[in-house]
Amino acid sequence: MKKTVLLLVFVLAGCTDAPERRADEAPPPAPVTTTSSVVKLPPRPKDIALDRLDPCQILDASQRKQLNLDNPPSPYVEPSFGNAKACTIRSNTSANVARLALVTASGVDVWLSDNAQVDRKISAINGYAAITVRTPDLDDVCNVEVDVAEGQFLDVMFRDGGNTPPTQQDHLCLGAMRVAEFALAGLLHTR
Repeated sequence: MKKTVLLLVFVLAGCTDAPERRADEAPPPAPVTTTSSVVKLPPRPKDIALDRLDPCQILDASQRKQLNLDNPPSPYVEPSFGNAKACTIRSNTSANVARLALVTASGVDVWLSDNAQVDRKISAINGYAAITVRTPDLDDVCNVEVDVAEGQFLDVMFRDGGNTPPTQQDHLCLGAMRVAEFALAGLLHTR
């Protein structure tokens, strides 16, 4: 009986009218919902300024040999990264190509934006945030973006240079990460 009375009280309480609102009263504010997917990167151990560096000097001959990048480094300017200084190194052994770009026109957070429209995975190299980037419909390339300073990042691209059969993207991403590890070691050594 007591349960029935309590249930009836709750039902009647739910049926009461809401207080009337006057015509000159503003409607109650709508509930605020946010769907922001803000990613916070870990702090850098120290900043590594890229402004005055030569991307073709980051990997020394010993590092290039360990990475099987046996052709001479070739410098150029990468317009898609705000005319960043860049360097490509090809492998005769694997036919893969590595590219290092010293991006000073924007920070690594450009890859965290929904506008980037890429698949990304965040990890770290020696305490520096590293974002592995896969671009949809581009299976022959993988990038690793290393957060080295405010408004600057090291872009490491590793791509298939014409292998038969083509190198799988998972292997390209491992190659990009390995080159990024060597490149960051080179940057830390020279700073």
